[in-house]
Amino acid sequence: MNILVIGDVVGSAGRGILKKALPRLFEKHDIDYCIANAENAAGGFGVTRGVCDELLEAGVDCLTSGNHIWDKREIIGVIDLIPQLIRPLNYPQGQPGRGTHVGRGKRSGIPVATLNLSCRVFMHGSLDDPFRQGLDAVQRLHNEAKIVIVDVHGEASSEKVALGHYLDGKVTAVLGTHTHVPTCDHWVLPKGTAYCTDLGMTGPYDSVIGVEKEAVLQRFLTGMRTRFETASGDPRFAAAVVEADPETGLARSIDRMLLTRDEVKAL
Repeated sequence: MNILVIGDVVGSAGRGILKKALPRLFEKHDIDYCIANAENAAGGFGVTRGVCDELLEAGVDCLTSGNHIWDKREIIGVIDLIPQLIRPLNYPQGQPGRGTHVGRGKRSGIPVATLNLSCRVFMHGSLDDPFRQGLDAVQRLHNEAKIVIVDVHGEASSEKVALGHYLDGKVTAVLGTHTHVPTCDHWVLPKGTAYCTDLGMTGPYDSVIGVEKEAVLQRFLTGMRTRFETASGDPRFAAAVVEADPETGLARSIDRMLLTRDEVKAL
């Protein structure tokens, strides 16, 4: 079973290249299930009901998120009405939404569970332990699905790598998001879990991690707050294809991609 997992979708540029890429990639890689991180998909900051509908209609089966999930206030009142949209499981009790989702393959009907976790190092907010809470959730999810994909939203590479090894052999894949910078350390860990520290941004690469360059440069140079605007230039599609064994729930392979607009057209 081939599962496509897409890195942070940023703004209209990210949504645009995603919609162009998905039909081609679904056919080329025989994709049966698709997951995308959508926390920056609405104007570069947050997500809305309309954007969720747009991504789901494009073929995404589950939407993960992270620290920007509440940037668009409207999502607070509707997240419980969108079962495919999840937020980090280890957020404090009392927040709306859920941290897991179980869907089924488009063609095979095989159950696929998605777990969203947030790291704690260099991340804001009062967060519970992603290691112990993540393992407890995995054990529960195995009652519904052998295949479990974990989106680890975090800043520190070391924490993501540690979570990968902690969950090795217990889940299908541990894939990092948040930094918007793709890493090339994709591999199958010794016990059978596919891993990558960060899938990277699906969005505008002529930018500073999705934001117009000049505003960011001025903030670094002067220390003064500047208004951040989402960039649009050089959109690229960042994702990984994980081949999962439905019998064991472990990964057979992982292939990472970072495609320009021209490369998407040539698929």
